[in-house]
Amino acid sequence: MKTLVTGGAGFIGSNLVDAVLARGDEVTVLDNFATGRRVNLEGALAAGAKLAEVDICDGPAVDGVFADAQPELVFHLAAQIDVRRSVTEPAFDAAVNVGGTANVLEAARAHGVQRVIFVSTGGALYGEGADKQLPLPESTPIAPLSGYGQSKYAAEGYLGLYERLHGLSGMSLRLGNVYGPRQDPLGEAGVVAIFCGLVSRGGAPLVYGDGTQTRDYIYVGDVVQAALAAGATRLGGAVNIGTGREASVLDLVDILAGLAGRDDFTPEFAPPRAGEVQRISLDASMAERELDWAPATALEQGLAQTLAAV
Repeated sequence: MKTLVTGGAGFIGSNLVDAVLARGDEVTVLDNFATGRRVNLEGALAAGAKLAEVDICDGPAVDGVFADAQPELVFHLAAQIDVRRSVTEPAFDAAVNVGGTANVLEAARAHGVQRVIFVSTGGALYGEGADKQLPLPESTPIAPLSGYGQSKYAAEGYLGLYERLHGLSGMSLRLGNVYGPRQDPLGEAGVVAIFCGLVSRGGAPLVYGDGTQTRDYIYVGDVVQAALAAGATRLGGAVNIGTGREASVLDLVDILAGLAGRDDFTPEFAPPRAGEVQRISLDASMAERELDWAPATALEQGLAQTLAAV
């Protein structure tokens, strides 16, 4: 299988690249290294992956990568991932996440790609969950509180458009807050990466708001398995990929303090940040039915593995 991974030098993308290489795929990575790291690809490049240093906002360059690689399967993860920047610079966020996605889809159409898996968001898409019955299913009304959530939803719409107009098979994966080794602190679950660094170095965690805000934290290895399962089907639409369980920021502090033996790992508090929800968790029962997938990593286990990788 010829596989192309956009954003493949990033946290989730590089873990996915390793997985598709391990199953024997011929892999091309497209990344502009705005947030991705070359070190994340050292093993993959040594194992035969090819690298194209290209920005998805450059349509002709993206088309050239597809022309050279001739992929059958595309995992599209390249994105502007900073929720806070999407609030302050919504036009930039949209240019990358919407315009860049349109470039990827047009190249996929032009070069006969069989399947596109788009990595979207659940945590930023559905908006505030405190007034809703959690965990939230895919039928939940879309109500993002940031440009990031809105641009990801628009990109999902383009994926559906290309299926209707051109027959391009695709699925959107609405992820919970992904954490694990290689995590970028800018992402939705960046707090885990930050806290792991602090607990190992001896610092104190900074908590925005009162720390009771919850997220659906899902381990990156489970997300990779969901992406592989989605790539192996022809099903369309959007599917939640989460655990269905809420965990607060203070829960993370307590678990990491216990794992590191840090009784002094106590939070300092700062004002809440714009564009962030108070409570969220995702109902992933559709993924279990359609993809035969379910999360396998408990939060405590995943945090231990993440901390060990710091």
